[in-house]
Amino acid sequence: MIQLPKQDEVSALDAKSMAQHIAFSPYIFQATVAMKELGILQFIDKNRRKGVLLSEIVEAVNVSEYGVSVLLDFALTCGLVTIISDDENDQKNLDRYSLTKVAFFLLHDEMSVVNFEFTQHFGYQGLAKLTESIKTGKPEGLKVFGNWETLYPHLAELPDQIRESWFSFDHFYSDHAFDEILPIIFESNPKHIVDIGGNTGRFTTKCLQYNSEVHMTIMDLPPQLAKASQNISAADLVERFHQFPCDMLDPKQKLADKADIYWMSQFLDCFSEPQIKIILSNIVNGITGQQKVFILETFWDAQQFDAAAFSLNATSLYFTCFANGNSRMYAADKFIALVEASGLAIEKRIDNIGLGHSLLICGKAFTSLT
Repeated sequence: MIQLPKQDEVSALDAKSMAQHIAFSPYIFQATVAMKELGILQFIDKNRRKGVLLSEIVEAVNVSEYGVSVLLDFALTCGLVTIISDDENDQKNLDRYSLTKVAFFLLHDEMSVVNFEFTQHFGYQGLAKLTESIKTGKPEGLKVFGNWETLYPHLAELPDQIRESWFSFDHFYSDHAFDEILPIIFESNPKHIVDIGGNTGRFTTKCLQYNSEVHMTIMDLPPQLAKASQNISAADLVERFHQFPCDMLDPKQKLADKADIYWMSQFLDCFSEPQIKIILSNIVNGITGQQKVFILETFWDAQQFDAAAFSLNATSLYFTCFANGNSRMYAADKFIALVEASGLAIEKRIDNIGLGHSLLICGKAFTSLT
């Protein structure tokens, strides 16, 4: 469980300083974008042990001294670069620039790179519509890409770089969890797994590769099924793959039958609480025996690190502004209450999977007639 900061431990001076960081945070972000796109951070990184002179950076990136220096001055004050002390250069009034740990992570840490590029390419412009999205309950920021009601049916229509950054963000977190989860899923030797909301077929592909006998069915909207089928065909795994077009928000939606496990990975957080109730009700109504329901989610209040909780709550605003206007990353207790109210019984909960996922293993809560 994360520990929220105690405000009485923050000094007035620190609080005021943090307020300025918030006020100018768009400048910090765009300055970092500029320094990456111009190659300034990368050039300093290559020479970070001895540092580099302003003149060397100017020559290397072919940008004016003014342009480089104004970015460096700002980067010094927001913690991206530092000056290496050198007696000889100090005497000549020459500063050698090196990277801070923050900038190093922005260049080399996969999570930081994925989050940064997702914000840069996908989210930054449309976030200006966040207030409007909060007021209307609709993804108003999505209008920067098209006149769409929700995002997911139109993922294939996004421009290449934007779509690539979105999928990198989406896959990064799930991929780290899947490898840990596969042995758990196949403990019971399932013959047929139904992947509800399978999207691009990432999880289905991993299951088909992990076990040579299992059959996989994806239940999803037709555009998502088309993309998943394409990916699974490319992996030469179509013989054990089945498609089940559906709309899980239809209260009368039937389930693909003869499944041992119904699986959902970061699917339910894409919906509002009333919509989650419809989806879970469809699942409960479709379970006829001892089938299990595996739900993989990221609960913001079940994280080991504050940065993870921060990132997940930021992702909630992505759902607000872009995805559909009414979904979010849920707190564990609220989400579990929805699951149990639907008629599912949680038999096991496993936290801290991958990069902060939680797995709920559920069965239908059959009531006694005695």
